[in-house]
Amino acid sequence: MNAPPKPKRQRLYSQADRDNMRWFWRHYLRKHSGMLLVVLGLILVQGLVYQQFLAMTESGLRVIFDSGALRELIMVCVVVFLLFTVRGVVSFLAPMITVRISNQAIFEMRRDLVNHLMSLDLAYFERTKSGEIIQKIVTQTQAIGVFVGLAVAGAVRDAVTVVVVSGYLIWKNPVLFTAAIVVLPFIIVVMNFVSDRVKQGQGEAEQALGAYMNGIEETVNGMRTVKIASQEEVEKARLLTGTVSLRNLMNRVQITQALVMPSIDLSSAFVYVLVIGGGGYMVLSPSFDMDGAGIITFLLGMVMVFDPARLLAQFFGSLQSNLVLLDRVRALYEETPTITDRSGAVSEFDTRGDIVLREVQFSYSKDQPLFDGLSMTFEGGKVSAIVGATGSGKTTILSLLSRLYDAQGGEITFGGTPIGDLKVSALRGAFSVVAQDIVIFNASIWDNIRYVNPEASEDEIWQAAENAEIADLVRRRGEAPVGPKGAQLSGGQKQRIAIARAFLRDAPILLLDEATSALDQATEARIKAALDRLTKGKTTIVVAHRLSSIAGADRIFVLESGRLIQQGKHKDLLAQGGLYAQLYEAQKKGYDGR
Repeated sequence: MNAPPKPKRQRLYSQADRDNMRWFWRHYLRKHSGMLLVVLGLILVQGLVYQQFLAMTESGLRVIFDSGALRELIMVCVVVFLLFTVRGVVSFLAPMITVRISNQAIFEMRRDLVNHLMSLDLAYFERTKSGEIIQKIVTQTQAIGVFVGLAVAGAVRDAVTVVVVSGYLIWKNPVLFTAAIVVLPFIIVVMNFVSDRVKQGQGEAEQALGAYMNGIEETVNGMRTVKIASQEEVEKARLLTGTVSLRNLMNRVQITQALVMPSIDLSSAFVYVLVIGGGGYMVLSPSFDMDGAGIITFLLGMVMVFDPARLLAQFFGSLQSNLVLLDRVRALYEETPTITDRSGAVSEFDTRGDIVLREVQFSYSKDQPLFDGLSMTFEGGKVSAIVGATGSGKTTILSLLSRLYDAQGGEITFGGTPIGDLKVSALRGAFSVVAQDIVIFNASIWDNIRYVNPEASEDEIWQAAENAEIADLVRRRGEAPVGPKGAQLSGGQKQRIAIARAFLRDAPILLLDEATSALDQATEARIKAALDRLTKGKTTIVVAHRLSSIAGADRIFVLESGRLIQQGKHKDLLAQGGLYAQLYEAQKKGYDGR
């Protein structure tokens, strides 16, 4: 049996990593380059403070060991205190500036992500889990912001400290310093190993986290079904599986990162022994110009080099994780909308003209075509209805008319103007929609109605609520929020909110997609007059399951598996004795048998 292939070793910084870093710099950091230079200057001051501290420490030790002058010792102590005061001020100012810059950069990134997200086609949201989108916009961008604001600034500070202090130690004793850095190749090998493993593990962990968040969202959204079906144990087991997987992956990443510190500690111990032994020999030997103060200062300097070097090693391990996050966030920008305004698109068109589909072709997947040459005409100013079994394409027609999807063949025209020649905003602005999948926000019913027309007056909102038979509920609930996704409302109450929105928007073309499906017959009868007023003089297209509700339509289209098989008025279709008559009789028997 062949062993599974080992994962291919990744380059420490791939071309994609470099492109992503350049992209982030160009779009979000370069505009702050002036302040970043100020931060660099402050960090250089910190490095010089360390160098001066070493110099003053050596002078103080020589005062103690040699001259013994109290006044000189006091002066050394005062200078050291002043140096660390400067360091304290600089240590506050530098991260304060970088945190402000990074928070602004992440704000701009989130703003751009949201703007880009709103431009994407409906197809993207239907194939992408909402947990993945939330993860990108919230958790991953926040992690990048913290890393840039604190970790990067700290890494630059540590790098400057290593360079400045190392330069001073080289100047003091180049032979001893050269001997001390013999472990550098070992540290580089360890860092390459850790970075490679961290990048692989972080990628898997992000995928697992996205799946875990999706699982939680599905469970919370479906809690009503979970409770009714007594499936709490199943959901606990499902979420626990994701929890275990996430724990194991994070253990792997963090244990790998934990290898860095002991490796550097062992290297540091080797260096310190080398410095103590070699430096001690230099002090004892008359051949070298090294005394006790010099060797103590050199050891202190090595400590000041290796501590920030340890932090730098941690930074490069963390950098690999954040490069994975940056790549995933930027991947959202790779999604491009296909439904956009063509060159020369117009805003003005005949909103009361006929809406015509000619030989329209459309499929959600290549191997399953839905429409293959569908032709229909919805007459302007009249009520047209579309009926058919589930999956026959009723709602898809509404999606094509509002350009949530583009037809893949044929033509759709509004008053003779091809749909592709219309600006998307102008096209969609001509519709009022009452859909079966109603979006309800966790706000008051009043605010939910006003959502479609924020500039509407109070009188207009009240009139819309009255027309939709929901004004009494608005008065009873007042400003009380309706819960996430309208959890505190019944299906019928949600649909009446949608109907009130349609009244308030008052667009010339009305799309009713199962608009009364969640209403009982008594409530439906009460608002039928209101719906009649709403549709009067408008081009109305109704998708309905309850055939009795569309008996008065000017024309009824009957679909079966994406094909138009019948059309006409209610009485004519019943007389033809086809699918429509069969569906109507089946529903009638169902109502009679109740």
